Amino acid sequence: MPEDRAPTRIQKKNRAAILEAALNVFSTHGFRGATVDQIATEAGLSKPNLLYYYRSKDAIYAALLERLLDTWLDPLRAIDPDGDPLQELLGYIRRKLEMSRDYPRESRLFANEIIRGAPHIHAVLSTDLKSLVDETAHLIRHWIAEGHIAEVNPYHLIFSIWSLTQHYADFDVQIRAVLGDAEPDPYPGASAYLDQIFTRLLTPPG
Repeated sequence: MPEDRAPTRIQKKNRAAILEAALNVFSTHGFRGATVDQIATEAGLSKPNLLYYYRSKDAIYAALLERLLDTWLDPLRAIDPDGDPLQELLGYIRRKLEMSRDYPRESRLFANEIIRGAPHIHAVLSTDLKSLVDETAHLIRHWIAEGHIAEVNPYHLIFSIWSLTQHYADFDVQIRAVLGDAEPDPYPGASAYLDQIFTRLLTPPG
């Protein structure tokens, strides 16, 4: 799409429709299984019309991931160095779980990209993401040294938070099949459980 003038309302609407459709298709079929034809059909546009905005499947996928990464890192950025350390970390865990509840397709899209070796975002993972995680790990070490939280490996703490929260989006079908009618909404129970285990893990001895 030409970039020499601001997009019109219709162009903005069509771009948004394409990305929303692509999110559905990619999160369901993965990158390899998705096609431009599927995305165009889902968006209610012709294939030539879609290709006016994005030249290829790769271009659509890259645009989705760029938007997703910024959203995905927001909860980590929101940790307040001056707040209560335990409550800041528990708040981060709750925000990550809420993202799994509210953005399951985005979570699956991100998981699929990582499983494929992160061909589109590897540079971001090793620069922007790494810098943010390094900064957070440094803050956690400071809180440990000050005696505010128990001694843990900061990086593996962050990894465990990611895995325990994003599991509820990436394996939603499995979770709901196991819980059945006994717990039709898994998120309240998950939130209480994660609060419990991380409070026990992070509370200093004595």
